Amino acid sequence: MSSLQILCSGLPLRPLPKNRGRQAGVPHAPVRTPGLSPAEKQVSSGPVLLRPWPLDVLQVFHVEHPGFLPSQWELLSQLLSHPPWPPGNLASGVPWVADSVSCPPLGAGSPCLFTDEDPEAQGQRPVNGGTVVTSSGRRPWAGVKCCTWHWVHPSTQNICTKLALRNALRYFPSDVQNMLAPEFAQELQLYGHIYMYRFCPDIEMRAYPVEQYPCRTKAAAAIMHMIMNNLDPAVAQELVTYGGNGQVFSNWAQFWLTMSYLSKMTEEQTLVMYSGHPLGLFPSSRSAPRLVITNGMVIPNYSSRTEYEKLFALGVTMYGQMTAGSYCYIGPQGIVHGTVLTVLNAARRYLGIEDLAGKVFVTSGLGGMSGAQAKAAVIVGCIGVIAEVDKAALEKRHKQGWLMEVTDSLDHCIRRLREARKKKEVLSLGYHGNVVALWERLVHELDTTGECLVDLGSDQTSCHNPFNGGYYPVQLSFTEAQSLMASSPAVFKDLVQESLRRQVSAINRLAEENFFFWDYGNAFLLEAQRAGADVEKKGASRTEFRYPSYVQHIMGDIFSQGFGPFRWVCTSGDPQDLAVTDELATSVLQEAIADGVKASVKLQYMDNIRWIREAARHRLVVGSQARILYSDQKGRVAIAVAINQAIAHGRIKALVVLSRDHHDVSGTDSPFRETSNIYDGSAFCADMAVQNFVGDACRGATWVALHNGGGVGWGEVINGGFGLVLDGTPEAEQRARLMLSWDVSNGVARRCWSGNQKAYEIICQTMQENSGLVVTLPHEVGDEWVLQQALQL
Repeated sequence: MSSLQILCSGLPLRPLPKNRGRQAGVPHAPVRTPGLSPAEKQVSSGPVLLRPWPLDVLQVFHVEHPGFLPSQWELLSQLLSHPPWPPGNLASGVPWVADSVSCPPLGAGSPCLFTDEDPEAQGQRPVNGGTVVTSSGRRPWAGVKCCTWHWVHPSTQNICTKLALRNALRYFPSDVQNMLAPEFAQELQLYGHIYMYRFCPDIEMRAYPVEQYPCRTKAAAAIMHMIMNNLDPAVAQELVTYGGNGQVFSNWAQFWLTMSYLSKMTEEQTLVMYSGHPLGLFPSSRSAPRLVITNGMVIPNYSSRTEYEKLFALGVTMYGQMTAGSYCYIGPQGIVHGTVLTVLNAARRYLGIEDLAGKVFVTSGLGGMSGAQAKAAVIVGCIGVIAEVDKAALEKRHKQGWLMEVTDSLDHCIRRLREARKKKEVLSLGYHGNVVALWERLVHELDTTGECLVDLGSDQTSCHNPFNGGYYPVQLSFTEAQSLMASSPAVFKDLVQESLRRQVSAINRLAEENFFFWDYGNAFLLEAQRAGADVEKKGASRTEFRYPSYVQHIMGDIFSQGFGPFRWVCTSGDPQDLAVTDELATSVLQEAIADGVKASVKLQYMDNIRWIREAARHRLVVGSQARILYSDQKGRVAIAVAINQAIAHGRIKALVVLSRDHHDVSGTDSPFRETSNIYDGSAFCADMAVQNFVGDACRGATWVALHNGGGVGWGEVINGGFGLVLDGTPEAEQRARLMLSWDVSNGVARRCWSGNQKAYEIICQTMQENSGLVVTLPHEVGDEWVLQQALQL
């Protein structure tokens, strides 16, 4: 078992750590399946498969060929020796060998296998310098003549395969490259990316108390704490933190190097990160950020999904989602809180109620982020029914206590739902199956009984990544879908889009009754539209659909008032420190209410006081000792100041890191989510998020991050985040006041300029309170006739 001291000492090279491969029983990132042009598809070595290959044949044949690595032979032997074979590793998902009927003719191209028992093969040699090795005295499988090898994975049929391998090997000195190259090539072939599993640290990956990290600066230790929390198996899948492909690093070598750099960093250096790659330590000032992160900053014309898969396979870019790549994830607590507020406000807007007892909320997804929905349903007091195709994810949430009940029977699901409605029970019920089947069953119940069993609905599949494991089509089982995803991406895409059309059709039927659906910012309606589903809203803008985004109808006004997901992490790892911060935050909000605030602001403060109490009661901490709440500029600054003073007075034992979700007032430009309620035509512009990143860096952030993609997917959004370390000093308080004020006012000012009246009121009030803030205010067009007259000229 490695120690933190060893972890910070640089890449372990002499000796190299043992290659343990992918860990069993641990969720893994999905296999990448990039689309490639015909010109890019080049035959490399691997099996073309038609008939099962018995194990005894492996003992007869062994091909040595310049393009066929020994490690590939060993892997194939392993695969064939341990059925059932993992889906998606080979072209058809299962190893096969050609027979005498379908065997391709000999000729230039790939190496071939022969048997010395085959008369047609006597005296012939494989092409391209291959050599046949047979076991004398053993008769191989009768009828086998030859096998042409095509070692196939969609990501590696690519003229850039050699470049990807070269890129990976540049992390290592030449004397170990010979050993590492074959296994890296194998990872690329099997998974479409080089993860460097040999270098996965043999340590319990979690957020250790900050004082245990061997560092020269407090800030570096805090960053290490946050990085290791993002990689904690309790919240992560290897190098992916959440969302199916939200990476912390692109490979494990980057993790080792980053930890080493942080341990050496001084207060006059800044660590620069390019899409997971630590570019190095650069001289800077004490007031500069200690860490600057960019993820996925691809030239706009090349920021497509197809290009992303190729660039990711090369190891030159990375999808950081939001808080995954900025090292600020706090486990599912964050999305629990957001879902609680969303459902509460949806009930107020659509149903006109505060009490959700007996009301039914149907949705899907129980993974890293979406798993929060079950707990949120319980906290708000409704009946939550959540569909999940991955049994492992469902069982994990059940064991955690986040799901009260599970079933794989639609009949039982409907019976239990009816019973809970009648008794007004609080219930979270996990359905192991496809959500499309659930929606269609609800339609059947409506059509046959006249009873609409659902009141509110949404979707939290990772639909931003629908063709690589983010959304599973109803026509296939989970394992069938995983296999087809890798072997036939085009067919899989067609089934996904058909499934989306079916899902929307069912939702549309239910919406004819007293049922309300919203898009949860996961690109569900965007992908449904691309699939040809009936989601059009006539006469609407490009960012509007038949159903609203939760930002447009539910949370948008909250952002306009400056409220968003503010959070902090107690790096001591002590729950008592978190309890102190909960007490301080509650006190700050109660004092603000007592001083007098608008009714709309008071409602948000009251929701968050309730949230803090419920969060502690429901034990929502997973990973680091963290808390989240929605607060405006005043609340954030006041909470930060109170926490910093508590550190100074010894009430809190160690540093506290302030942060927020990128999904916030100013942090994200996303026309189908965070900025979907901006109607001046600028929803597709990203000035706000970029300016926020730069502005936070200028005003005292300890680290800043800027990402392409997040939430709704690659190329659809620009977003950024920050980390700010509080250490009890006056300097830390000053940084917090400056940076947090900017971090909110930037977005409120932009929303004000777009014509939002609530943002106008808030920014005017903020200018009155701070003479240094001067914002350009919009003038409304006084008479529409002016426009009409001008356009007639």
